[in-house]
Amino acid sequence: MKILITSDHAGFELKNELLSYLIGLGYEVEDKGPAQYRSEDDYPDFIAPVARAVSQNPRRSKAIVIGGSGQGEAIVANRFANVRAVVYNAPNLNVIKLSRAHNDANILSLGARFLSMDEAKEAVKLWLETEFSNVERHFRRIQKIESLRGSTSNKIGDNL
Repeated sequence: MKILITSDHAGFELKNELLSYLIGLGYEVEDKGPAQYRSEDDYPDFIAPVARAVSQNPRRSKAIVIGGSGQGEAIVANRFANVRAVVYNAPNLNVIKLSRAHNDANILSLGARFLSMDEAKEAVKLWLETEFSNVERHFRRIQKIESLRGSTSNKIGDNL
């Protein structure tokens, strides 16, 4: 399993710390930038290529994306098929467990302005160690989510 990691300027310091942390835990991690801090960068430029890579190989890769709140990053990532990005801003770690066990989330979006380094490390470790439950109802729900991609309907539930 390859872990891709990226950030915008707001998440730059946390990204670099988590990169070292994950390598220390023995994960295969690929840093997708930015390579240097630039206050004027735009998060879609970094998030979209990572989400595209996860979309193309969702069983063999996961990603951690980091921004100020994590919200915009998750919005960008969720534009891609086969991507289920979730936001974590602390403190309840049960959200992390459920995002993996029930939703098979494959991108974790962190809000660097709301997490301490230790909280981020704890969340990332738990997220990577938690497996999808493979319970039929959760699998069925994920399939329904995927069927909504590209829908032009304005009515909620039309594709269900």
